[in-house]
Amino acid sequence: MRVLIAVTHLLGAGHLTRAAALARAFAKAGHEVTLISGGSAIPLSATDGISLVQLPPVKTRDTDFRTLLDEEGQPINKRGLADRRDLLLKTLHAARPDVVITELFPFGRRVLASEFDALIEEARQQSPRPLIVCSIRDILVAPTKPDRIAEAHTRLVRDYDAVLVHGDPALVPLEASWPVDDRTRPLLHYTGYVDENGTTLPEAERDGIIVSGGSSAASLPLYRTSIEAAWLVADRAWRILIGPGVEDADFLSLRALAPSHVSVERARSDFRALLSRAALSVSQAGYNTVVDILRAGVRPVFVPFEAGHETEQRLRAERLKEIGLAEIVPEDALSPEHLANAIRSSLARPAPDAPAVSLDGAKRSVAIVENLVLSTPALHRAVNWSTLTDALDGAKDEGCALGFWWRDDDAVAHTPELDRLLDLVGRYEAGLALAAIPHALTPSLALRLAGEDRVFALVHGSRHTNHAPPSEKKAEFGDHRPVDVMAHEAGEALRTARMSLGEKLLPVFVPPWNRISPSLGPLLSREGYRALSTFTDRKTLCPAPDLVQINTHVDPIDWHGSRSVLEPAQILTALSEAISRRFTGAADRNEPIGILTHHLVHDEAIWIFCERLLAYFAARNIHFLRIDELFRNPDRITVGP
Repeated sequence: MRVLIAVTHLLGAGHLTRAAALARAFAKAGHEVTLISGGSAIPLSATDGISLVQLPPVKTRDTDFRTLLDEEGQPINKRGLADRRDLLLKTLHAARPDVVITELFPFGRRVLASEFDALIEEARQQSPRPLIVCSIRDILVAPTKPDRIAEAHTRLVRDYDAVLVHGDPALVPLEASWPVDDRTRPLLHYTGYVDENGTTLPEAERDGIIVSGGSSAASLPLYRTSIEAAWLVADRAWRILIGPGVEDADFLSLRALAPSHVSVERARSDFRALLSRAALSVSQAGYNTVVDILRAGVRPVFVPFEAGHETEQRLRAERLKEIGLAEIVPEDALSPEHLANAIRSSLARPAPDAPAVSLDGAKRSVAIVENLVLSTPALHRAVNWSTLTDALDGAKDEGCALGFWWRDDDAVAHTPELDRLLDLVGRYEAGLALAAIPHALTPSLALRLAGEDRVFALVHGSRHTNHAPPSEKKAEFGDHRPVDVMAHEAGEALRTARMSLGEKLLPVFVPPWNRISPSLGPLLSREGYRALSTFTDRKTLCPAPDLVQINTHVDPIDWHGSRSVLEPAQILTALSEAISRRFTGAADRNEPIGILTHHLVHDEAIWIFCERLLAYFAARNIHFLRIDELFRNPDRITVGP
């Protein structure tokens, strides 16, 4: 496979370290890998077999993740952002990947959403389309605003095929930090913690205390407090490892303050070996540090980074404390005395047993992606929406306002499939017309619809019985019975459905199989009907001058083949043609375009496509019209920008 991984680290180097580990794992498995880094240029080890592309770097100061700075520490300008985007897309076209992996986005990096969106949109238009995957650590920091969470979920459902969660749910499930819902849960694949170096370290006598703080300068308070705490715990040798993000002046100052039993050094490549020989580790609770600690089996004292309302490290530390592995000194309570007490307490306890946590995340990630590429049909991959986008833009250019509505056929009862359908209605603020079979109705349907203000029922024939001979297409109300008999039966169906569904029923006739005798249409109004709905552009149907026609035009099911979903390109072409007929004059430009579904026969592929279509429309501020309003105002059109 050709794999492209895009990552931008803004504060420390943890995100880049994990992305590079994935890149090396893919390369080791024989795949071509392009790693695009958008953060500060940091030397990476062992990049053989990896094409490394450095974008014009950006970074942040402290925890101000909304302000992007360039290499000189100045706010990056539009030209710099454009250069990043251009190089990003140029790399995509050169690599032509089978898999695109975005690190953290769309769960985070909202400040860089425009360039990530451009990457994904461009990837979706490639042929064949690559698998699109998100890579995240075990714990996230969820936005405080619900609309931002909803925005991330919309992007995931619309654009992504999978989410690699680099953690172990036995320790920390993603739900502990992010509100996973029924839409996003099927996308999640837990990989275990990403640890390339699975080599078992030799047993060694443990002594001394190791202090580490990652790559950024955010650990300066921890380094300074550790030096003061070392005066209080003087019976152990201390080694304080200073990350590359700490300026030389600060490094020399720390070294000058250290007592004789404390060694102050720059971070070392043999960090894990040092941990394996240490009696205790003092550190923050960053992802990579915790993986090192778990692999080395050393007792940890954590001082989680919590500035700027960060909660990730505190949650990870608390989970490890719950299983008896760690001591915690909160950042706001950090003092030499508190740190020294936590160290003494940890050293006084028996060494904890190694937790049963999966640490083969890099290798497992490769296996998951390989399996997805082999097993995921084109439908489940990111859909190329360009045909539909062009049609919508064409209508807008021609001043043709568009409306869309949704009809679902064959409802009879409250079922799990109906629950799933109505869940989509609620989440995407969609109107729904539910064509219900009158003589098959159960009381449970009315009870389920009672609280659904966007959903109304229509009359779907009488018993959904085929009266056509075997040589003809199925029809309940075709040219196979006397028209007066069919008119009376349609009237009885309306009265039966109204008794069951009450005000939730609209007097709209939906003939089963969308077939109706031309002679029946004019008789429906005398039976109490006010509208008719089939499957065609209106004005091409049977004469029914007293009836409003509210028709459907696109059905995503392959009824004559797989009975699963049609190829997305076919569905989007049908939608696009329905749109173009309205602004070219080939159809009534005021007629809303109807989507037809059948919830009781949907397989997972059909559900997936339906939700992606809803998410696509929602992203353009287009919501399916309410059938009760459309029924009373058949030419009412609303459309998003």
